[in-house]
Amino acid sequence: MKNPSEVIKSQIISEKGTFLAETANQYIFKVAADANKIEVKAAVEALYQVKVVEVQILNRVGKERRRGLKIGHVPGYRRAIVRLASGNSISLT
Repeated sequence: MKNPSEVIKSQIISEKGTFLAETANQYIFKVAADANKIEVKAAVEALYQVKVVEVQILNRVGKERRRGLKIGHVPGYRRAIVRLASGNSISLT
C-alpha cells in the first residue's frame, strides 16, 4: 500500500467542488496517476479521519494551448470525487 500523501496530491477547490461539498457531501481531490479507488479511499480516511462511502475516479485529458505561433500542452491529471458518510466533513482550505 502506498503512503497516503503520495496518493492524494491536493484538494481541488472550485465552484463545482464547493457546490458538491455543500449539497452532496462530496469532495474532489487530485490523485496520483496510478491510484485506484481502494487506495484513494484508504488515503482519504487516513489523512482526514472520516468515513468514505463512495469513490469515483476521472481522467482529465490534457489540452493544447497556443500563444501566438508557439504551441504548448497542459498536462492531464486524474481526479477523484469522494462521497463521505453523513455527519463527516472536510474543511475546504
